[in-house]
Amino acid sequence: MDNSQFLKDKRVRTKQVATPMDAEPEYVEARDLNWEERTRPARPENRQRSESRSRGEEARERKPRPSEENLVYGLRPVIEAIETDKQIEKLYVKKGAEGQLMADLKDLCYRSRIRYQEVPVEKLNRLTRGNHQGVVAVIAPIAYVELEDILDRIPEDEQALIVVFDGVTDVRNFGAIARSAECAGAHGLICPLKNSAPVNADAIRSSAGALTRIPVHRAGSIRNTLKTLAQAGMKIVAATEKADTLLFDADLTGPTVLVMGNEETGISKEVLKLCDCKAAIPMVGAIESLNVSAAAAVMLFETVRQRFCRE
Repeated sequence: MDNSQFLKDKRVRTKQVATPMDAEPEYVEARDLNWEERTRPARPENRQRSESRSRGEEARERKPRPSEENLVYGLRPVIEAIETDKQIEKLYVKKGAEGQLMADLKDLCYRSRIRYQEVPVEKLNRLTRGNHQGVVAVIAPIAYVELEDILDRIPEDEQALIVVFDGVTDVRNFGAIARSAECAGAHGLICPLKNSAPVNADAIRSSAGALTRIPVHRAGSIRNTLKTLAQAGMKIVAATEKADTLLFDADLTGPTVLVMGNEETGISKEVLKLCDCKAAIPMVGAIESLNVSAAAAVMLFETVRQRFCRE
C-alpha cells in the first residue's frame, strides 16, 4: 500500500459499535418520589451562578503560580531589573495605574521591547502579598539567546536540528519536548513571545533539566523566524496529521527545523504555508493523533534514525 492510500484509508476508517435492530430496549423502574422531593423548590438561578463562580475560582487557584524567588515587584525594583538586563518572562501592570514612575516604566518597556499586560489589582495580590505598587515582573529562570547564537553554536560537522513551538501552551508538554530534543541532540528551541508556555519551574522540572542545557530563543514572529531559517538553508518540516507524506518518507538528513503545533488546533495556517514538507506519523488506531510531546519525540528520533543510517 502506498503512502497516499494509507493516509486516505486512515481518514475514512472509524470504529463504530452497531446497535442490533432487534435489541431489547432497556427499561428503568421509576422511583416513587416522596413528598419532600416532589415539593422541593427549584434551585434559584443566582445560586447556580454563584456556584459556577466558585468553581472558576477554584480552577484559578489550582493553576500553578510563579515561585516567589522569580518575582520582582514594586516600581523601582522592576525598573532596575529591566535596566540591568534581567530577562523578564512576564510583566503585569495594574489596569489604570498612573503616575510618573509608572509612565517611566512603560516608556522603558517600549524602548526595551518588553511586553506588559494590564491586569486587575486582584491578580497582582494573588501573585504576591508584598507592596507591589501596581507592578509585578516574573524573571525568567533561564537565559534566553538570540537566533544568531543558536546558529553560531552548531558544529560544522553536524547537520542542524531545531525545534519550533507554534502555540504549545502546556508547560509539561513544553518541558517534555525539550527533554526529547536534548536527548536527540537538537541544537536549539524556538518559541513565540505570545501564546506560548512559560519557561518556569514546572517546565524545567518536566524537562528533567534539559531547558537549562539547550539554547532557547523567544521570537517576536515565528513566521519571520522560519523565513530566516529557510534562507539559512534549512528544511522546514511540519508535524501534522493532515499531510500527504508519511514521516518515514520525509528526508530529515539535512539541516532541519521541526515545527510542532498547538495541543488543540495544531500548526496555524500561516505557518503551514511556510513549511517545505508536511509529514504525518502513521496511525493505525482509532484515536486520530498523538499528544504533541509524544509526536515531537517520534519526529525527533526518526530524524536521528535517518542520520545514523546515512552514516
